[in-house]
Amino acid sequence: MTVDWDTCISDGVCYALCPQVFEAGPDGKSQIVKEYRGSQPWEGVIPSELKDCVEQAKVACPVSAIKVEEVE
Repeated sequence: MTVDWDTCISDGVCYALCPQVFEAGPDGKSQIVKEYRGSQPWEGVIPSELKDCVEQAKVACPVSAIKVEEVE
């Protein structure tokens, strides 16, 4: 999962809907919480039990900045 920081407009809907995964970064743009973060704050891997939460945030994002792909 990634958050495209070039696209993100810092409206906060993702961390309002899914605070278990998303949080505001220093500049207000969404980032992945430390627990699920990868090597960069805008990327991470989430457990399957949070998939619905992330999907809601992805759909609600007004600029489609959240990308989710299955990892085998």
